Amino acid sequence: MPGIYLEPVGLLHGAVAQQAIELGAALPLAGSSFIAFGAVRLWEGEPGNVKHAIVRYSTLQAIDEPRVKELLEKLAAPRAAIAGVSMDRPRIMGIVNVTPDSFSDGGDNLQPEAAIGHARRLVAEGADFIDVGAESTRPGSSTVPQEEELERLLPVLKELAGLTAPISADTRKPQVMREAAAAGAAILNDVTALSFTPESLATAAELKLPVILMHAQGNPDKMQDNPVYKDAVIDVYDYLENRIAAAVAAGAPREYIVADPGIGFGKTVEHNLAILQSVGIFHGLGVPLLIGASRKSFVQKLSGAAEPKESVNGSVAVALDAISHGVQIVRVHDVNDTRQALTLWEAIRGGPNVATQNS
Repeated sequence: MPGIYLEPVGLLHGAVAQQAIELGAALPLAGSSFIAFGAVRLWEGEPGNVKHAIVRYSTLQAIDEPRVKELLEKLAAPRAAIAGVSMDRPRIMGIVNVTPDSFSDGGDNLQPEAAIGHARRLVAEGADFIDVGAESTRPGSSTVPQEEELERLLPVLKELAGLTAPISADTRKPQVMREAAAAGAAILNDVTALSFTPESLATAAELKLPVILMHAQGNPDKMQDNPVYKDAVIDVYDYLENRIAAAVAAGAPREYIVADPGIGFGKTVEHNLAILQSVGIFHGLGVPLLIGASRKSFVQKLSGAAEPKESVNGSVAVALDAISHGVQIVRVHDVNDTRQALTLWEAIRGGPNVATQNS
């Protein structure tokens, strides 16, 4: 049976969105009163053989197809708060890599004191979450022994326990998840979507913490060798839909799940662009979305930056574009730059909770 997917299009923002919702001409995107959609791009078929059509919301209402009704409900439903942080506006997750070999900042925060200070600076700059990782999963990287990962990670987590922003532990190992949770981590971020070991799903369900499920094709050491998809968007969507179902079946609360399409993880420049161009389709998963494109190689290539740390402007552009499509969380290295851009973007669009000053 051909698959059906709905990608929100005809997006409206601010007061116009609110008026369209009140008039019944559009639906709120993920429960937002700030972004609405008046039409969808209907995807129908199998990966590699998908047909597209633009369909107005008014027409969709008359379609008696259970899958369409289900997707419309998921597109419009409000998202639950994650670790106490409301998903009613865009949120920034700041990156702290306690590693010697991450692709853009390896070694910068390897020592606990440096990582702790960096995390506190990111919160002062406006980060809503802090993501701490002690194992690089950059292209070409190898698995770090569990004890070494814990030695890097735990001192930082323990010291950050009183931080105002919730801490996410970026790990794929169940025992690291358990010890990170005991040390104060409020979120689990797994680049393998809880598929790294047979224990992963049960561990996440047992800990009852919000979990970020990310798509990756292949293992980090070889994932960029020759990634191939029939349809990058649909293949990634189907994978995430299946992993969300597996997590829920294992006992993880659905309202605790965040989905990440995994920009740069086993994907070419073209694959990344296809996913970002249609990122709204992933709202059909019915959970908050996270995009992590900060300083990734495709940004560097397209922007012409000489090195990852020089691709800040390109990274901010990708983050803002994702936010304009309703993505709830952007994971970034450069919090201050992203926060400035987001504040101005919200002010221009008439976003929520924007402080205005007379000049």
